[in-house]
Amino acid sequence: MAKGASISGFPEWLPSERVVEQKVIDTVREVFELNGFIGIETRAVETGASLLKKGETSKEIYLLSRLQEVGAENDTPVADRLGLHFDLTVPLSRYVVENSGSLTFPFKRWQIQKVWRGERPQEGRFREFVQADIDVVGNGDLPAHYEVELPLVMVSALERLRPLGLPQATVHANNRRLSEGFYRALGLTDVEGVLREIDKLDKIGAAEVLALLVAECGATEDQARGCLDLASLTATDGDGLRSGFEALCARYGIESGTAEHGMALEGLDALAMVVDGAARIRPGSVVADLKIARGLDYYTGSVYETFLDGAEQLGSICSGGRYDNLASQGARRYPGVGLSIGLSRLVSYMLHTAGAHASRISPAAVMVAVWDESSRDASNAIAQTLRSRGIAADVSPKASKLGKQIHYADRLGIPYVWFPAAAAADGGDRDEVRDIVTGDQREADVTSWCPDTVVARQTITLER
Repeated sequence: MAKGASISGFPEWLPSERVVEQKVIDTVREVFELNGFIGIETRAVETGASLLKKGETSKEIYLLSRLQEVGAENDTPVADRLGLHFDLTVPLSRYVVENSGSLTFPFKRWQIQKVWRGERPQEGRFREFVQADIDVVGNGDLPAHYEVELPLVMVSALERLRPLGLPQATVHANNRRLSEGFYRALGLTDVEGVLREIDKLDKIGAAEVLALLVAECGATEDQARGCLDLASLTATDGDGLRSGFEALCARYGIESGTAEHGMALEGLDALAMVVDGAARIRPGSVVADLKIARGLDYYTGSVYETFLDGAEQLGSICSGGRYDNLASQGARRYPGVGLSIGLSRLVSYMLHTAGAHASRISPAAVMVAVWDESSRDASNAIAQTLRSRGIAADVSPKASKLGKQIHYADRLGIPYVWFPAAAAADGGDRDEVRDIVTGDQREADVTSWCPDTVVARQTITLER
């Protein structure tokens, strides 16, 4: 591709960068599977009707059109058209409903795929990116303990990425019923609108959000300040959360015993359970933060956002929550709870801020030299024998001078060069292998030689 022909928001990693991305993907997948999650993959497209379930995010959908249909798209309602999925939760809900008879519930799944979202590209935010999701979906009901377990799995996965340059991660949790009950107790009725505006706090600040609550949600200034005061409440344990909430209720004259107050208390107890339950396993990994709103309409209980210490400019790098009504089949509902990591955003941070880079580009541990083109078959046979033994091997692309072949291997980071007998340094009848880092060269038998595992292993290092 010609330089300057790149499309904003659609990243393409260089080979060395792709190694880092693959390491991140493999690490996260391993943690998911250690916790019993099952991998699936869903199609890239969904119907517009399915994608529109996500509410405000519908404006970010990329709709599909075949070339011969261009110009006639308006004849088909958006709900009937196909679009690229912009997350992995809506596809999961459809997948569960369509395959419910073949799945074992609770269904614990992991999924790592690309998604497409038509938002404004900026640092760390892309239009095409990789997401890594875990969800647990129940059949009819779903125990609340999963609302503790899933954020801890994500914290564990992010912890495993710290050697690659990722800072410490903390999950910030809230509960939709707590927020909704408090808003209704204040006298507000446009709960979804209030949640959407509160979700903008980190982006536009309290003053702008207050103005939007008044202008867009019909709040008085006092009601809007009550919403902002609730959003400012944080706690590291259930007791601190309860005392802070009770003080807010007293300040705004919210009486106990009402349906709205009861709803808020249900959410309060659920949030305290999440924070205290997580603290018993990983102290400090999950905190209560009542400004977490998640602007997506289908969340019904716990909601989560995850931030990196010292990298607040990235915003949330892992988010999710509980949803009870997204997937249904007649009267049967499939409630779920899940979280999603924006892997492409993490990879971009690791590469460009933390300075992560691969020890080598090629996965090959050894490159077999070619003495001349007439002996290429012999070199290919050596490489094939090594591969049959599980040793990744490549063959020199040209029968050039050996110094050039060694230089080619060095540029790819291949640590060993194999010299077939005819190309051995002394012209002898035994193959030799050179460690091109140390220069050490020794005789080797293709049926028994093994590379030094430390030297041959692909590693990720950080710039210091």
